[in-house]
Amino acid sequence: MLTLRSQFPIIKRLTTLLPLLIAVLTATGQPKESEDGWISLFDGKTLNGWKANENPETFSVKDGAIQVNGDRSHLFYTGMVGNHDFKNFELKVDVMTFPNSNSGIYFHTEYQDQGFPSIGHEVQVNISHTDWKKSGSLYDVINVDKVPAVDKEWYTQHIIVKGKNVRILINGKLLYEYNEPELKAAPKSGRSISSGTFALQGHDPGSKVLFKNIRVKLLPN
Repeated sequence: MLTLRSQFPIIKRLTTLLPLLIAVLTATGQPKESEDGWISLFDGKTLNGWKANENPETFSVKDGAIQVNGDRSHLFYTGMVGNHDFKNFELKVDVMTFPNSNSGIYFHTEYQDQGFPSIGHEVQVNISHTDWKKSGSLYDVINVDKVPAVDKEWYTQHIIVKGKNVRILINGKLLYEYNEPELKAAPKSGRSISSGTFALQGHDPGSKVLFKNIRVKLLPN
């Protein structure tokens, strides 16, 4: 029979290893939720939890932000938060555009090897590009033709999805509210509100965009 004295070396060793185990679990575990329910999807240092498709070199991390500049590519969130499958949520992303920037933030999408995502909605990122559909547009569904921000300054793009309702805000100002109509037949494309992950768009080599402070708040289903 093991006595307390004989077990002491084992207990001492476990006590010594406990802080290390906690540190490992913290480093590899799911990001922590803040007091107000927001969870970060980007650590500000690496692209851990994200997966780029056809041209991964389009995406890099610079000065705490994801820099998007290069050939067409899309960066999909594949991390642990929500098992990268979001239905009802709030998403906030700080964005900086430059002259000729053209990008987008996708929701309810899924990873694909190449091409523009065929599933999910794109919320446009464009302040001064020749495309008249500006930042905040729910691309080809609700199009915004007024510029809501300026190039070379950070602004916050806020997407709220609850059921079939979508609200888009820029810097805290509501641009519009969209309610997807009930479909009597299957949609002709994947452009419908359902569930899925997020993605950032790299549109073309002439476009440069920065994204930081990417955070989500999970809402009840």
